[in-house]
Amino acid sequence: MLDPLFKPRAVALVGASTKELSIGNVIIRNLQHYGYTGPIYPVNAKAPEVCGLKAYASLAEIPGEVDLAHIIIPSAFVPQAIEECGQKGVKAVIINSAGFSEMGEEGARLQREFLANAHKYGIRVFGPNCQGIINSDPALKAYCNFTFTFPKPGSISVVALSGGVGALIMQALDDLDIGQRLYASNGNACDVSIAEIIAYYGEDAGTKAIILYTEGFDKPREFLEVARKVSATKPILAMKAGRTAQGAKAASSHTGSLAGVDIATELIFEKVGVLPFHDEGEMVRAAMAFSSQPIPKGNRVGIITNTGGPAVIATDVLVDFGIEVPKLSDAEIARLRATQFPEAALENPVDVVATAGGPQFRAALDVMLDSEQIDCIYINFVTAPFTDTDAVAHEIVAVSRQRRKPLVCNFMTNLKLERFQKTMAILKTGEVPFYANPGDAARALGALVRYGQIQQREIGRAQIFAGVDRQGAEKIIAQVRQAGRTVLSATEVYEIFAAYGIAVAPWQVVKNADQAQKAAAEIGFPVVVKVDCAAIDHKSDMGGVAINLQSKAAVQSAVEEMQQRLGSQGELSFLVQKFLPGGRELIIGASAERGLGHLVMFGLGGIYVEVLKDVVFKIAPVTEVEADEMLAGIKTARLLDGVRGETGIDKEAVIAVIQRVSQLLGDLPMIAEMDLNPIMAFADGAFAVDGRIRLEEQKPC
Repeated sequence: MLDPLFKPRAVALVGASTKELSIGNVIIRNLQHYGYTGPIYPVNAKAPEVCGLKAYASLAEIPGEVDLAHIIIPSAFVPQAIEECGQKGVKAVIINSAGFSEMGEEGARLQREFLANAHKYGIRVFGPNCQGIINSDPALKAYCNFTFTFPKPGSISVVALSGGVGALIMQALDDLDIGQRLYASNGNACDVSIAEIIAYYGEDAGTKAIILYTEGFDKPREFLEVARKVSATKPILAMKAGRTAQGAKAASSHTGSLAGVDIATELIFEKVGVLPFHDEGEMVRAAMAFSSQPIPKGNRVGIITNTGGPAVIATDVLVDFGIEVPKLSDAEIARLRATQFPEAALENPVDVVATAGGPQFRAALDVMLDSEQIDCIYINFVTAPFTDTDAVAHEIVAVSRQRRKPLVCNFMTNLKLERFQKTMAILKTGEVPFYANPGDAARALGALVRYGQIQQREIGRAQIFAGVDRQGAEKIIAQVRQAGRTVLSATEVYEIFAAYGIAVAPWQVVKNADQAQKAAAEIGFPVVVKVDCAAIDHKSDMGGVAINLQSKAAVQSAVEEMQQRLGSQGELSFLVQKFLPGGRELIIGASAERGLGHLVMFGLGGIYVEVLKDVVFKIAPVTEVEADEMLAGIKTARLLDGVRGETGIDKEAVIAVIQRVSQLLGDLPMIAEMDLNPIMAFADGAFAVDGRIRLEEQKPC
């Protein structure tokens, strides 16, 4: 439990200072200014008082119990301070001081030392090198932080790894007059993790929605499991930094090289239903809608406007979100005709015209509320000087307060005029989410719709196939390990595929041209010959593939030519395989992601994977629903159905291969990278015709 951190009954400050611009002074003043309801105990061995409060020479001298202590002293003294916290019975500490793991080995040593002391006494550590927390609950008003924004109570809780970005988000919410519930920026996060904070917010009855800013996850699997549970009941709006960096690591497989630095975080968000954002302003504006509106049951919007152009802009944005703008029924249009001005447009969007007042807006809103084909409402409201704009605002508020369907408003006005400031105040007091331009309002509504779809999405469970020879595959891996290798031979790769029921075109591995001719005759022409050498990663790039060989002579010539040209690369073997022309070339691959498991990739294969890079990823284990989404998710998905008279592929067979690969990865976690490239997909099956597996390097004992 993190109650001592977020709901401290008493706060001590080790390193309290009389210097007004010091952190040890600012935090005390923030607690006082915000109205913290518990006792504040400054600890300063030299000053009799700090900020008008009695100061104590040590924690031991404080007369009452202390739930939470701020540590604001040089890093070298922090381990001893934690020891004294333990002796005092402090339950949680916020280490605002820097100078630990971010500063090298000596700092890391100090961090290990103070953590050992904290664990000895069961103290939870927040930080180090962090801002702290805020709890706006009027019964507590805990501003255990050195920032400068004092949020009003609300239902949005924020967690940010970066204090600078956290302060930016908090200020942006405050600028929009959005109340906040809890705030946390945990810096180095050596103990209390983002996942724990998310879990705490999930259990907090006062939190309706969560904003997350992160720069990555030290323990991604922990976050995945926590966020999966929380996002099922509360929206998590998230933004990760560094999304434009390319090429996280040098990788020999296609899958590893195509997975950018941010792909794992994006896939975690997708897997667990977190709403991703690439712009902090859009994320904050969406939070405004989540703070007061219900979640829509579907993706159909009713649009009401009193001006034409902004409705067109909004419609474009809404459609980009996959939101439908259905036509109203004849009965609904008849209701509108009886209440609107003759000039009004009565389709959807409904243009009530600029002269519309409260009665016209309310009548249109009631139709949208009652319509079974409308799930959410979008309003364009320009404050025409010849209408009673306050009456319009009151009607919008009255409908919003019913909470029957979510509603957002594009409020277009001149706030220099006192008259329209009053109109805006009506909307604000009524907790209507309103925005200055149509695009922002539409994107906020789009976020509500997407979360509603996430709540309804069922991905099911990963299929476990019977008849799998896991022990046989593990035996192959053990033999490779024993030989000191990490790259599997073609024979080993195909035997593992066979152990997991992955169909492979008929094949044999040989050592020379004579054996190759014999193998080709047994397999049946035409055949493909591929070089098999541990030093050659991509055979095609090295000229190590010859296709559509129709005779023994052609096979002999291909093998001898490869021996002459590639013999310097190392010991060569040759894979002779049945040539399968006419299919669609696909790729299925996997790469290990630290602390998370494997990423599974699907896309167009062969040479196209390098040129088009049209691939999608999922986190293993992959369910049938997710595998189907992978096939639908590539840009060239229509090619899988067949175009211009071509026959479509057997999608069920490909989906089964993806799931078998997923099961293989779960059973053999030591695989670092794997490619099935290409897979030849036909109307009645899919066959792997090349494969590669590389194992993780073994760690020394």
